[in-house]
Amino acid sequence: VQLQASGGGLVQAGGSLRLSCAASGRTFSNYAMGWFRQAPGKERELVAAVDRSGSSTRYGDSVKGRFTISRDNAKNTLSLQMNSLKPEDTAVYSCAMNRQSSTRLAIDVRNCFWGQGTQVTVSS
Repeated sequence: VQLQASGGGLVQAGGSLRLSCAASGRTFSNYAMGWFRQAPGKERELVAAVDRSGSSTRYGDSVKGRFTISRDNAKNTLSLQMNSLKPEDTAVYSCAMNRQSSTRLAIDVRNCFWGQGTQVTVSS
């Protein structure tokens, strides 16, 4: 399985970025997907997750109302639209694919395939 994340960069506070994750190596539409982030000195945290159909989503409290996760199963692509960015959003963002297939929105951080991460830096 390969997960290739892109779209990170440097943006001013209040700005927007869109991250993408291209997946290959297994049937994309069978697995829940998620975006996680890790800032220096902090633990990795869930940013957003989506079930395999794209109909159910979940967000971390700190990004609710600002970020939107979506997927295109026809293109094997996961996206994260990030609006109203804050300096505290600065982190390495990684996409993840749950190893097990489920109809539920279930993503187990201990049992995922991971992409390489993309840096997001928000300046104040």
